[in-house]
Amino acid sequence: MRKYGLAADNVVDARLVNVNGEILDRDTMGEDLFWAIRGGGASSFGVILAFKIKLVQVPPVLTVSKLTIKQGALEIIQRWQHIAIYEVPKELFIQVQISRTKFQRNLQSELQIMFLGRSEELMHIMEEKFPQLRIKKNDCMEMSWIESVLLFAEFPKTAPLDVLLNRTTERDIAFKVKSDFVTTPLSKREFRKIFNKFLEEKQFASVLSPWGGRMHEISDDEIAFPHRAGNMYVIAYTSLWSDEEGAQASQEHVKWVREMYNYMSPYVSKSPRAAYIGLRDLDLGFYKINTTPTYSEARIWGEKYFKGEIVRKRRKQRRERDGGERRRGGTATAASGAAQHNGKSGRRAVVGWR
Repeated sequence: MRKYGLAADNVVDARLVNVNGEILDRDTMGEDLFWAIRGGGASSFGVILAFKIKLVQVPPVLTVSKLTIKQGALEIIQRWQHIAIYEVPKELFIQVQISRTKFQRNLQSELQIMFLGRSEELMHIMEEKFPQLRIKKNDCMEMSWIESVLLFAEFPKTAPLDVLLNRTTERDIAFKVKSDFVTTPLSKREFRKIFNKFLEEKQFASVLSPWGGRMHEISDDEIAFPHRAGNMYVIAYTSLWSDEEGAQASQEHVKWVREMYNYMSPYVSKSPRAAYIGLRDLDLGFYKINTTPTYSEARIWGEKYFKGEIVRKRRKQRRERDGGERRRGGTATAASGAAQHNGKSGRRAVVGWR
């Protein structure tokens, strides 16, 4: 992501079935619709049959590490905000995961590292930029990119690559997740307060994914995903539980996630308080079956996912500057809906856009 941007940033063509049953590609759908399906929730505008994606170069061997922070987690994560986003090369991705299981009394903080290069070079970078970690050679694992996918998906080391073709899961886990964008660094004191709030939940995971690199280079109106420069990282709050815990426990877990989200309000983006579309949140609104969503309803979550009014104005200015669309004219796409599930909920979320 820091090296090449999102998958949507690398889509060069698509095949889509529209509401009239027509199969369209980039040329026949027009640049407006092609722009919207990249980062705007493609299934909101039709049925995607295929994406044509520009392949990117990764080395045959890269380096990964899962480094548990045993001491000084607050100081290291506070420092991480600057180093992982602004100071290391874009080939280096350092993600933070803070978690707790029902068998643990304390929080566990882990750095999940992927470097598009060999371990010797990673060691040199970390010694210079992040010496507080004291990373060692035996903390690093060299492997292919596809092997790293298995590792971070927590498959066993002996798992064959074919397991990635299995689209079902055997895990009997329900979850609720909400997300925020952080735009200004948090202090050690603020992180301490957040950690204390985390301790109120018995089983959760919070992931902090850094921006920077290519994510800060792409214009916020290049595609329909506007969260670019000005954002430091995405933070997600997830509570996990088993169906065996019952309905009351489920309600308590969901309640905690909502309380955590409310608690984070002073520390995250504002006007609008943005959310990551990859983690659809039914609390922001959803499409009610057998009703037609209005623009005013869809705008509530459309602003959070897409900064709708802000980016619409910038896109209009760009088109006027460029003398119209670069390729083929088209009309603006109205808000529409498509089913997206949050955890095991049966309700549907809708993306709003205009």
